[in-house]
Amino acid sequence: MNAFDLSGRCALVTGANTGIGQAIAEAMARAGAFVICAGRRSSAETVAAITAAGGKASEVIVDFSDPKAGAALFDAQEIDILVNNAGIIRREESVEFSEEDWDAVMDINAKAVFFTCQAFARQVFARGGTGKIVNIASLLSFQGGIRVPSYTASKHAVAGLTKILANEWTAKGITVNAIAPGYIATNNTQALREDPERSRAILDRIPAGRWGKSEDIAETAVFLAAPASDYISGAVLNVDGGWMAR
Repeated sequence: MNAFDLSGRCALVTGANTGIGQAIAEAMARAGAFVICAGRRSSAETVAAITAAGGKASEVIVDFSDPKAGAALFDAQEIDILVNNAGIIRREESVEFSEEDWDAVMDINAKAVFFTCQAFARQVFARGGTGKIVNIASLLSFQGGIRVPSYTASKHAVAGLTKILANEWTAKGITVNAIAPGYIATNNTQALREDPERSRAILDRIPAGRWGKSEDIAETAVFLAAPASDYISGAVLNVDGGWMAR
């Protein structure tokens, strides 16, 4: 048996149109899963890359600013793996931070994560099956950050939700884990990477000596979705090149 084989499994990846979500979707497909790519923008590019490589995928448009919008995804098809990757960030000094920006981030990054997990679990339990949930947390699930109060709160919430849902659902057949990415070379970090001083300060703290790649997160997600991780639940796994060890 290949403990990393996802053949015959259906995986739903949110925010699969770009960056980490796109890499996760492609990695799940390489491992044999049929991948549903969900997001508020088209994931046609991701689906095309998967099918060109011989995998199977589809896309669906879902706006997770409505925290319960993801629930409908579980009405049409049985899903075995849920990856909650969709998220946003808003930056402003905490003394000036608006309620609008607070709610926008919390709705997508925390509230939608919970209610999408809930809908997934209800489907799995109703069919008497098993499932895997992989939430995308952050280094700011552990640290405070600067000028991102709602993002920090939401990612602390993701870590907490991962643990409580693992407590309630692992014995019923669903493992729940999270990945906390470090500094990954994506569009979101382009400005940091192009700032020589900031980039050097970041790299100086990373024992691995490099920015992470989306594939580093993607392959970890496959591990947490595969039989290889069946005895892991409630974990928040840092994939950060050693950043948190400093």
